[in-house]
Amino acid sequence: MDTQITFFPVKKTLKVRPGTSVLQASRKSRVHIPTRCGGNAGCLMCKVEVEPADEAALTPPTEAERRKLGPLLDQGVRLACQANIIGSAVVKLPEDPLKAAIRKQLERQNEEELW
Repeated sequence: MDTQITFFPVKKTLKVRPGTSVLQASRKSRVHIPTRCGGNAGCLMCKVEVEPADEAALTPPTEAERRKLGPLLDQGVRLACQANIIGSAVVKLPEDPLKAAIRKQLERQNEEELW
């Protein structure tokens, strides 16, 4: 029995088998989630956000996630390499740092033009 995962803001949905990690699903759907550690919870680059309504669609946090993320877990942050999909879920990808910097610069320019 397959389940599905949707990645935002790219709005890609993929059917996967239960137990597939969020990182594996992202690779199958060609959604880029950065990682350096090969999925061993070592680099913390693969953080994703999960809404409270979708938390039950992922396996409970691993001990590695608990150690690495600490209070971020309470904010819905999970490591894509450690969170396995067990039900239909929606995850939000963090904004690319370069795109975020460009977006902020454009917002500042727009504000200045309004004054």
